Amino acid sequence: MKKHNFSAGPCILPQEVFKEASQAILDYNDSGLSVIEISHRSKDFVDIMEEARSLALELLGLEGKGYKALFLQGGASTQFLMTAYNLLQTKAGYINTGSWSDKAVKEAKLFGEVLEIASSKDANYNYIPKGYEVPGDLDYIHCTSNNTIFGTQIKDFPTSNIPLVCDMSSDIFSRQLDFSKFSLIYAGAQKNMGPAGTTLVVVKEDILGKINRQIPSMLDYQVHISKGSMFNTPPVFAVYTSMLTLRWLKNLGGIAAMEELNEKKAKLIYSEIDVNPLFKGFAAKEDRSNMNATFTLINENLKETFDTMCKEGGINGVNGHRSVGGYRASMYNAMTIESVAALVDIMGDLERKA
Repeated sequence: MKKHNFSAGPCILPQEVFKEASQAILDYNDSGLSVIEISHRSKDFVDIMEEARSLALELLGLEGKGYKALFLQGGASTQFLMTAYNLLQTKAGYINTGSWSDKAVKEAKLFGEVLEIASSKDANYNYIPKGYEVPGDLDYIHCTSNNTIFGTQIKDFPTSNIPLVCDMSSDIFSRQLDFSKFSLIYAGAQKNMGPAGTTLVVVKEDILGKINRQIPSMLDYQVHISKGSMFNTPPVFAVYTSMLTLRWLKNLGGIAAMEELNEKKAKLIYSEIDVNPLFKGFAAKEDRSNMNATFTLINENLKETFDTMCKEGGINGVNGHRSVGGYRASMYNAMTIESVAALVDIMGDLERKA
C-alpha cells in the first residue's frame, strides 16, 4: 500500500532523488566506488559541492549579488549560535514566533544584548506578530520564516536598513520571495532539500568581519567561505542528495512552479479544515503555513477512529507536536497533491461516519 508521508522532518523527498541517490551509494558515475566512500577532495565530490552551492544561489536569484552558499554541519541549531558569533557585536533584535526562534534567542544571549522586538508566545505562538517597531541601533534582526510546530508562516518580513537574518529551515525553496532582502539565510536540509546532516547557509559577504571577537575556525563563516565549504570533511551524502533535490526543483520550473503547487496543496487541506465541522485549525487564518497545516479534532472521542482510518489509508506522520496536540500535515516540496487529497478524503469520510 502506498504511504503518504506527512512527517515534519526528516521528511519526504522526491522519488527520483531516492532512486538516483541509491544507485550512487552502490556505484557513483560508473566509478566503481560509492558516493559515500569517494574522497571529498576528489574532482567527483568537488564538482558535487560546487553544483550544489551554485544551484542554491541560482534558485534563490542571488547569483552575482555578493552572496556565498555554504553546506555546513550541525543543523539549524548550530546556526543559532553561529549567526550571533559572527554578527552580534552589541545588540540584536529577534522576532519570537515559536520554539526554534525561542532557542535562537537563548543562544544569542551568550554574545550580547538580545531584544525581543515581537513575540507571539502569549498565545502559544498561534499567530505572527505585526505592527511592531524595529529599533535603529541593532546589529541585525533575526526571524524564523515558518514554524513547523505551530503551523504559522511569515507573509510580510520586516523592512529596514538593518541586516535581516532568517531561519528558513522548513520553507526554503517553497515560495517566491525577494531573497536579496536577507543578509543571511540558513536552513537545515531535512525538510525541502535532503537527509538530515547538512545545513545550507547563504550569506552576503559584506556583513562579515565587523565584530571584534575572535571566532573559532569551525564557527567562522569566513573560514568556510575561503575553503569552499570544505574546511573539514563535509557531510558527503547529505550534500549530494541536496544537490540532486535542487536539480529536481530546477527541472520542475524552480521556485515559481513549486509555489504554485504548494498553494494548491495548502488550499485543499485548509478548505477541508474550515468546512468540516469535526476539525478546527490551530493557527490564525491569515498566518497559516503552506508547509505545515496544524489542526485538532473538536470531539476527542473520535481520535481513535480517525487514527485508525489514517493508518488504514496509508497516512503517516500526522500526529501534532506535543506542545500543540492534535494533528500536523507537513506538505513539503516533494509532497504530491494526491497525497494531500488522500488525507482530505479520510477527513471527509470521518464526517460522514460520525
